[in-house]
Amino acid sequence: MKVASSKTKSIIVTCPACGLLCDDVLIENNQQKIKVLANGCAKAISFFEQPLNQGLDDKVSAQINGKPVTLQQAIAHAAKLLQASQQPLFAGLSTDVQGFRAIYNLAQKADGSLQHTNTKSTARNMKVLQSTGWQTTTLTEVKNRADVIVCIGTDIVSHNPRFFERFVNCDGMFVTAKQREIIFIGGNIQKDDAPAGSWILGCRPDDLAEITLILRALVAGKKLKATQVAGLKISDLQAIADKLKNAKYAVLAWVAMDLDFPHAELTIQNITETVAILNNISRAAGLPLGGSDGDTTANNANTWLSGFILTNGALNDEAVEHDLVVWVNSFNMDKEPPESNKPQIVLANTNFVGAATRHDDNLNNSKGLSRRVAAPTELRNAKTPDVFIPIATPGLDCSGTLFRVDSAVVLPLKKVCENDLPTLSEIVCEIEALLLC
Repeated sequence: MKVASSKTKSIIVTCPACGLLCDDVLIENNQQKIKVLANGCAKAISFFEQPLNQGLDDKVSAQINGKPVTLQQAIAHAAKLLQASQQPLFAGLSTDVQGFRAIYNLAQKADGSLQHTNTKSTARNMKVLQSTGWQTTTLTEVKNRADVIVCIGTDIVSHNPRFFERFVNCDGMFVTAKQREIIFIGGNIQKDDAPAGSWILGCRPDDLAEITLILRALVAGKKLKATQVAGLKISDLQAIADKLKNAKYAVLAWVAMDLDFPHAELTIQNITETVAILNNISRAAGLPLGGSDGDTTANNANTWLSGFILTNGALNDEAVEHDLVVWVNSFNMDKEPPESNKPQIVLANTNFVGAATRHDDNLNNSKGLSRRVAAPTELRNAKTPDVFIPIATPGLDCSGTLFRVDSAVVLPLKKVCENDLPTLSEIVCEIEALLLC
């Protein structure tokens, strides 16, 4: 681990807490507590400053039916459950590139299905991409070129807190921050979160389909007799359409997770078709934002490995038939396995378990710090997993790689904590090795 100073032990790291993957976060690690010193948002602080504990090892943390076992016993039992399963479901999938590749290989060998925890929101975007295609841009291009940005149906700051700071409220190669016009349509948008001078038009989320359809028609030059739509003045939407058509580089941004209403994919299609119309007369692009729990990474990795997208009928609320759930969660301790009466194998970071900790002075870990591990009866999940195996969190306990939300780059995650937690890849490879061909 590179350090800027032997006294402060400060290091610049990439933050995996949201899809922006900000790679300028300065943290300090004094082997007792990690503190964010600079360039950290609330999500980054929550991720890097989560509690650490000293002196717990895998002899306590691995569990079978809530009882502590050795790591090898847990791995063997997980392999036994998978061997007996006919339709395992590998869910959650909150991990990095290496972790997903390992899970994908295991799922292939076990004849299982894959379903990311954010699969419903991902499916809204993918259905549009599959059916009509789209023209999207990158975060760097937004910074360097965008002079009109329309954010539709979303409070971007709640998903990507530093989006405006890093890519909008700063000068780019061909446009300055003062030259940009920012417009919000819909969503629970707080004025304090919006850049100064932004134009905010509020509406209900389920009215966005109609509003974006009208905006699309106005950009196409259609004449409308109506004077209002969903409480918004047509004249205001016409003004937005004119700004988009006069822009040198217009960007229409959205977060699919916020478009949670029936047939929301049609709203996204209205946005992307508006972009297509604008490109006949100027330059424009779409920008799907959000990206959390490694969903962009999982979808990209699955596509290059299988040729298919990672949705499993999510738009139609189709239940995936299964007789075993393998829940994978390297990052977000608040995301838990779906309710199910089927056997569960949980591969998660140590904060998956409850807030209380078990401490034993006779189990000192000479390698450093292990994160919070609860007593066996204190698992956060209402159902005690048949097998629980703690795994390292990329960006804290181990290195790794993630796709940024725009899929333009893959960024490295650094190991900042010293402990002996196994990586997801290591655990999965051991389980796979025990399965009979």
